[in-house]
Amino acid sequence: MKIGYRTIKTALGTPFAIWVAQMLQLENFASAGILTILCIQITRKRSFLSAWHRFSACLLAMGFSFAFFELLGYNPISIGLMLFAFIPTTVLFKITPGIVTSSVIILHLYGSGDIGWSIIWNEVLLITVGIGTALLLNLYMPSLEKKLNQYRRQVESNFSIILREIAQFLRNGDNDWTGKELTETANLLEKAKSLSYRDVENHLLRSHNHFYHYFHMRTKQFELLERMLPLVSRISSSDIHGVRMAEFFDDLADAVHPGNTAVIYLRMLKEMKEDFREDRLPETREEFEVRASLFHLLNEIEDYLIIKRSFKKSDV
Repeated sequence: MKIGYRTIKTALGTPFAIWVAQMLQLENFASAGILTILCIQITRKRSFLSAWHRFSACLLAMGFSFAFFELLGYNPISIGLMLFAFIPTTVLFKITPGIVTSSVIILHLYGSGDIGWSIIWNEVLLITVGIGTALLLNLYMPSLEKKLNQYRRQVESNFSIILREIAQFLRNGDNDWTGKELTETANLLEKAKSLSYRDVENHLLRSHNHFYHYFHMRTKQFELLERMLPLVSRISSSDIHGVRMAEFFDDLADAVHPGNTAVIYLRMLKEMKEDFREDRLPETREEFEVRASLFHLLNEIEDYLIIKRSFKKSDV
């Protein structure tokens, strides 16, 4: 069983918030721990948004509680009527994540039987201690770079295998490739994109995130690789252009890395297209279909390389 850093933060922050609330001699001091639990998030951005939503909702709840309880009395009907007005207001101000947190404050005020400045100050301090503790803990987020680099290496390795298998088919015809790298790569890209988005939310002041754009680029390339496979299956291994393209795919498999060498291969691709145009016309229907599939494959791999060329590597 693996214990995540969010669990560790919750286990450390909850008793700390309660201890601080006790030291300040606050009423309902245990609620500071509840507020901390609710505000622990997996990214810095979500943490700040969560704190804002909950703090705003709690202040709003205190105003609604004072108005409804003082006018209608401290009874369950007042709570129900107040929630009818309070919840739509949080929706209007887009602070609905704070509803649960503010409910804790509402029940404190209801239980007091008399909302005065002392109880208001007590609740403000509880909110500050609980949410503030969570914010302090969420300032530290473990680096995701190691895991993202691991995903990058796995994706690049699978890309190389897929390109080599295409080359193998173009050169020798059908083979015994299971295609498991296709499923693996699709899963890896989904995980990598999710993790890279978390990395984006952990860097509030960074305008560009290398990993996020990198895996987005690889996803578009992977879609093209999947589209190439049906084309390759229709190409005869005896075609001379197919053999030359097999060598091209082998070279391309060796160049799958974060660097940008797409310009070199686009130049080679242009030469291959010129050779296609200068070659004799197909004489049979089968030759025509093979030639058409090869030319379509050239266009697809050109798009693959253009996507890589447009990717601008930056420092992480």
